[in-house]
Amino acid sequence: MDHLFTQQDWFDQLLPKGLPIPSLTLLSGPGGSGKPLIGNVVTASWLRQGGSVVFMPLQYPDHSFIVEGLQKISQLDLDLYQDRIAFIELDPSIEGLGLADGNKFKANVVKPDVWDAAIEQACQMVPEEGPGILLFASALNLLLFSPTYKKGILEKMKEAARGGNKWTYLFSASTTAKSEEIKELEAAANNLIMTRSTKSPFRLYMQIERIGGENCVSDEIEVPFSADVLMGVKEVADHSRKKVIPQVSEL
Repeated sequence: MDHLFTQQDWFDQLLPKGLPIPSLTLLSGPGGSGKPLIGNVVTASWLRQGGSVVFMPLQYPDHSFIVEGLQKISQLDLDLYQDRIAFIELDPSIEGLGLADGNKFKANVVKPDVWDAAIEQACQMVPEEGPGILLFASALNLLLFSPTYKKGILEKMKEAARGGNKWTYLFSASTTAKSEEIKELEAAANNLIMTRSTKSPFRLYMQIERIGGENCVSDEIEVPFSADVLMGVKEVADHSRKKVIPQVSEL
């Protein structure tokens, strides 16, 4: 398999040939514009087509947001895929990697060398079947608040974006903070999808800027997510601002 279709008409109509495998796709846009929700569409399709997923959700206080998001958006029960998923949990208070607890472990992925080790370890925890292994890392801009490691970790992100990977990457990053660094990542990514949202009523929009060198439909579309799904975005954004950013800023 060298391309993936999400099996969602509103998404696939923008990608006549599907999403290239392997490659790196970046979901970029203002904070609170639902980027991980769009990522869930790709993730659900990946699992349903026999692949494995490594989650690295930097902004979530716990995994319930992933479980609920996949259920609401794609009607996917993550419990049915426990043998094909792994979780990397950000913990800025430890030196490197924590001990594995089932299919999850903590890691201080603010540090570039730990980033590499964590991804390698997580990918060894899942089978490489179907479309292979997808690494879904969300809210990457949070790592850039470290004065010590921000340059090194940005280079790791760009290194993944430059391609030649044995795995497929799906990144999301907010342009609200660290916008200059995120522009560098946008320029390096194989595939770039931009998002934005409006309030009153809360609506989410996406536009595909490029898919490698392949043809795509660049029209902006409204993403058909219900209002109750979108409202959960603010709760997550509040957690990131109040807890994650202060911790990372001390490194």
